[in-house]
Amino acid sequence: MVITTQLIQVIAILISFLALGVAAWLYTWVKAQPSSNARIAEIGEYIRKGANTFLKREYLVLTRFAAVAALLILVLLPKPIWKGDIVSNILMAVSYIFGTVLSALAGKIGIQVATIANIKAAEAAKKGIKPSFMAGFRGGAVMGMAVVGTSLLGVTLVLMIVGDATSLLGFSFGASSLALFAKAGGGIYTKTADISADLVGKVELGINEDDPRNPAVIADNVGDNVGDVAGMGADLFDSNVASMAAALVMATSFGGAASQSAVSMVFAYAAIGLLASVIGVATARIGKDGDPSKALNSSTYVTTAIFAVLTAVVTYLFNFEWRIWGATAIGLLVGTVIGITSDYFTNDAKPPVHEVANASKSGPAFTILSGFSYGLLSSLPALIGIALSALLAYKVCAPLGEGYGMFGISMSALGMLSIVGMIISNDAYGPIVDNSRGLAEMGGFGEDVIATADELDSAGNTVKAVTKGFSISAAGLTVIALLGAFMSEVNTAAVEHGLVEAGQKFIDNFDIMNPTVFFGLIVGLAIPAVFSAMLMLGVDKNAQRMVGEIHRQFDTIPGLKEGREDAKPDYEKCIEIATAGAIKELIPAGLVAIFSTIAVGFIGGAQAIGGFLTGNIASGLLLALLMSNAGGLWDNAKKYVEAGNFGGKGSVAHKSAVVGDTVGDPFKDTAGPSINTQITVVSLVSSLLAVLFIQFSIF
Repeated sequence: MVITTQLIQVIAILISFLALGVAAWLYTWVKAQPSSNARIAEIGEYIRKGANTFLKREYLVLTRFAAVAALLILVLLPKPIWKGDIVSNILMAVSYIFGTVLSALAGKIGIQVATIANIKAAEAAKKGIKPSFMAGFRGGAVMGMAVVGTSLLGVTLVLMIVGDATSLLGFSFGASSLALFAKAGGGIYTKTADISADLVGKVELGINEDDPRNPAVIADNVGDNVGDVAGMGADLFDSNVASMAAALVMATSFGGAASQSAVSMVFAYAAIGLLASVIGVATARIGKDGDPSKALNSSTYVTTAIFAVLTAVVTYLFNFEWRIWGATAIGLLVGTVIGITSDYFTNDAKPPVHEVANASKSGPAFTILSGFSYGLLSSLPALIGIALSALLAYKVCAPLGEGYGMFGISMSALGMLSIVGMIISNDAYGPIVDNSRGLAEMGGFGEDVIATADELDSAGNTVKAVTKGFSISAAGLTVIALLGAFMSEVNTAAVEHGLVEAGQKFIDNFDIMNPTVFFGLIVGLAIPAVFSAMLMLGVDKNAQRMVGEIHRQFDTIPGLKEGREDAKPDYEKCIEIATAGAIKELIPAGLVAIFSTIAVGFIGGAQAIGGFLTGNIASGLLLALLMSNAGGLWDNAKKYVEAGNFGGKGSVAHKSAVVGDTVGDPFKDTAGPSINTQITVVSLVSSLLAVLFIQFSIF
């Protein structure tokens, strides 16, 4: 069957609008669920107002950054404006702005629905686990459908209108740069509040997690939204766009009919992935006494199976290359395996969580040692999976001709991210039910309702660890593909500038015995560690300020500790501390990553950047997986103790597990998930500035 690329792009646009329509329907459904408790409505309004205030202030700061970046892009990219075609520079700058706007929109949509769904899920918990689960999951699914729908729509429109795959790198950089700062800022906010509330409330005073007496409790709930919803939405929007951009840049480099076929496959598979996620979301169900973790995972497996079958059918019908389908299937399969291994190390029904909870009986040092060790162990299966996926995808596609090996890796990344609509739905479910658990406690719904909310929350923690492992691994494959896109951009620019003859390559590979490459490699290895340290130090400094404020309120507000009805904590003060600190700390770490890339490029040129990206990818993936899984493990070990194991609440094991959880908080929700965005950003900066690096470098 013959089909044109333009027709496939039109179908992709239609499926994008279908996903956005499903998101609108789900939003209407969630909003229509009953909620009549005045106390919960009041607290929910605090949370909604705090989240929107933070987002507004964060976006104002990021607007200034984006304006400066857009101006620099207009002047310098794809060529300096005084040397190139001014229209190309304008289109690149507009593509960048379009990427930032859609990424910001992803965060705003998430906040809008999450701050409604949390109230609905809390109220529904009184009726049982099924209605509460459906409110939480469908609230998260609004985010999943909207984010992936807008990302596919954006990429398709940019390529159709501009007709140049390099502009997609500008679009992707817009999404990535905003996601980097949004994830960092949201992560600093949420963990500032979470750590402060836990240390003073649980450890010092022995009060419950969401006790309304605690001045930081509302800031903690706001943080779930700005960090785990808005930040995560921008992050996965960026990952999805980057995987498509990398694949399309390489696809268009083949030329002629080969390019048409490769571009068609990228759009066809991305559209099928979104369609499979729509079906998966629509079929998600749980029984009256069902297991929420099982329900979330089964929806993911259903979506995976639908994608595998539909892409095989389309490959057969349209005579696409089966080897490329094989590379895509490899990514999909490895992504599922990585999710299963992440589940093993973070699920509270599995041995690692039990071992860490047991170790907590001997004090917090043993909690940290055992959790950190399991975190290190957990990185091995995922890293082997990423390495195998890249190797197999390359080997499967390399016989098709020059450039197809790296294209195979990019399609493997696309396969791993193909069901990202379902992944985001599961991920956004987590903070929604976390909030609903807090609302249930603050609304005085009783122990049975709180236990139901706790069960949903525990499933959310496990699924969040699985989805983070999934997204980190997909980012790993994507940036390997972006490394291929960087080489493609360098070789094209080298021919244009007469550095090599047409048909020859300026860069064929990166030899680590080359001192310039090795220089870049060592610097690249260090950047994820420095980036992580800056974010966690931001959390540390901000949390210390908030702990001081919580102590001040408990010491100076009469009757607050005792819980007198006339004693009201000043929630707004803690929200302001978290907001101001996060805004102050979110920019420096991102700028260090970007400027270090530029510095290495101008010092060592394209060869040094190749080493830099390789080192950045390797250490970034290790640290991201370690921190994400260790953090999820500590969180669920704490919940396992709180469920009555090893002494239960108030025991030595409980206090130790809370300390472990507070260490794990910035691991799993600030630094860990921000690293995959950081490695994407530096890869895109490298590709965008490739022309300048080969023209102007010291060595």
